[in-house]
Amino acid sequence: MKIIRNIPGFFKLCTTLKELNQYKGEIEDAKAKGDVERECYNILQAEKVWSRNVLKMFGSELVVHGEENLPQEGPVVYIGNHQGYADIIAYAAALNTIQFGFVAKEDLGNIPLYGKWIRRIRSVLIKRDDPRASLKAIDEGIELIKKGFSLMIFPEGTRSKGPQPGDFKRGAFKLAVKPEVPIIPVSLSGSYKMYEETGILKGTRIDVMIHPPVETKGLSRKEEKEMCLAVEKTVKDGIAELQKLQGER
Repeated sequence: MKIIRNIPGFFKLCTTLKELNQYKGEIEDAKAKGDVERECYNILQAEKVWSRNVLKMFGSELVVHGEENLPQEGPVVYIGNHQGYADIIAYAAALNTIQFGFVAKEDLGNIPLYGKWIRRIRSVLIKRDDPRASLKAIDEGIELIKKGFSLMIFPEGTRSKGPQPGDFKRGAFKLAVKPEVPIIPVSLSGSYKMYEETGILKGTRIDVMIHPPVETKGLSRKEEKEMCLAVEKTVKDGIAELQKLQGER
């Protein structure tokens, strides 16, 4: 029954993905010519248009806090919590100043239309249960960052499917520490209500909080560990704060 009820929603999503074809040519041409700046610009435009259209189409409200902390240039690594499938939509709409791809599970790359676009925006797809492949994917992400592309990674490793975040895995932080680029911690609350809560696609309120950047240059092992714990605390404290704000409505 839920599959049938979700058919209109999935059809809407496919429609929005087809609208992205206006950016396809520019992105692929820039990639072929090694023009990173033009490629990043067109990826950013595609991300903004797609995410805003999806939120509007489903009647979701996005509330962004801490916009003054948005980076004006990359590369950076966004580190945020992962509640549900709608996170990609919410983060793409909220983090709207520079291009970024996602470090996401390999299965997303197999979804018709969507899989091609998640790859096209310079995402890295990872085999969750294959440690060797996971390390290779992180190395791939580091090379993208060195070229000038930004990425977002979810240190929990999987969706929480609810309001409580899981523990952060330290390995995710290597994506920023090795190339020594800033980390932008991000907290999100409410996205699981768009699908995971009921299994039916619907509109909801999603809050995103952007925190000040964290530098990663020249860290000792001890400082790196302390930084990882501090970023995890920042993200989780932000989630708690957002949940209080949502409860006041």
